[in-house]
Amino acid sequence: MAHIAHNPDARPDYKTTVELGAVLPQTAEVRDGHLYIGGLDTVALAQEYGTALYVMDETHIRTQLRNFLEWTRYHWKDVDVAFAGKAFLCRAMCQLVAEEGCYLDVASGGELACALAAGFPPEHILAHGNNKTIRELTEAIDAGVGRIVVDSFEELARVNALATERAQSQAVLIRVTPGIVADTHAYIQTGGEDSKFGFGLANGLALRAITEALELDGIELVGLHMHIGSQIFALNSYAKAIEVIVHFMDTVRTETGFTVAELDTGGGLGIAYGVPDEPATIKQFGKVIVDDIKEHCEQHGLPVPHIIVEPGRSVAANAGVTLYTVGTIKRIPEVRTYVAVDGGMTDNIRTALYDAHYEAVIANRADAPRDSIVTVAGKHCESGDIVLIDAPIQTPVLGDVLCVFGTGAYCQSMASNYNKQVRPAVVFVRDGAARLVVRRETYEDLMRCDVG
Repeated sequence: MAHIAHNPDARPDYKTTVELGAVLPQTAEVRDGHLYIGGLDTVALAQEYGTALYVMDETHIRTQLRNFLEWTRYHWKDVDVAFAGKAFLCRAMCQLVAEEGCYLDVASGGELACALAAGFPPEHILAHGNNKTIRELTEAIDAGVGRIVVDSFEELARVNALATERAQSQAVLIRVTPGIVADTHAYIQTGGEDSKFGFGLANGLALRAITEALELDGIELVGLHMHIGSQIFALNSYAKAIEVIVHFMDTVRTETGFTVAELDTGGGLGIAYGVPDEPATIKQFGKVIVDDIKEHCEQHGLPVPHIIVEPGRSVAANAGVTLYTVGTIKRIPEVRTYVAVDGGMTDNIRTALYDAHYEAVIANRADAPRDSIVTVAGKHCESGDIVLIDAPIQTPVLGDVLCVFGTGAYCQSMASNYNKQVRPAVVFVRDGAARLVVRRETYEDLMRCDVG
């Protein structure tokens, strides 16, 4: 993104904050011209905790988890929801997920360490990753994680060796790539045959992996895992993948005698980043996932397995906003207006990485119409350090508090210290109370590992 393409068709939409619909956190409202979330004034939060600042609507997160449980178990009682920690993770989030009776999937030793530090039940943890190190596998097995999702033949052998050394058997799921290319950004498609993840079906690797797993004393093969991608709107992608995976379950039973007891269908349900976005609902997602598994199992004479779904983004993204302070306004005649804020690609890499789209408002004039088109730039030494491109907001003034919606997933978790920028604090808000769950980094933090 060295050159930011100008959109000559960009126009103000004159929407006020309350007209942004599904983009907003569930408790968002406007009082006396200010944006409130969780019963708290976001402008006051910016003043108290500083900016850039991540604010998470705790009620929104809990409601989403409860909805996933309700609308999957409505169709089949034997379903569990595993929050995908890669989307957003801290100790407070781990504790919240446990309180809501959900599982947690972790994708690194660090995520596992965070979960264990929070007291998350290890038997409800699924350990993911396409190249888990020996150390990470050792930590997972020693912690007693409920499932390791095996991603390669090398990993299968490593898990077997580590478990055998401990005179135990480790429960695993075999990750299968069903050959379905989901309708989403190429960088977040994971279910096609050409993928770094899992074992392919068409080339026979998945069946071979299952055959080998059944012969290993240190492996307790429980079932299968699949994941076709992220930010998916088209539920037919899931329907096709489920048809393929259940057919494969039938092949496994025929070829090996093994009946799959557990099927993890991954996550990937999309969310509304922009006002025009119309993602499927959790209710619709639950029906497609569970009913299709039941239908295809019945056709093949298979028992319906224990089902796991792994929502991450769809739980956390719209729950979160990022607050910034407007520092400079640069108007380039007949080109664009740049509004620079005290953050950028270090706290939200998604625009630079995916050309991601967001909605934003001036939090201290949230009742005013979005009457200007601006490009919101970060403060870092990259021309591609952009948060919003030719986006409608209220006419900005120096010192305004800018609120960017939909940043609760894959922003804090992908944040960096580029330009030695300190990473923002995270505040949970609920019922008129705020709690700091991740403090802002300090300059001392930046040099904590510097031994020079």
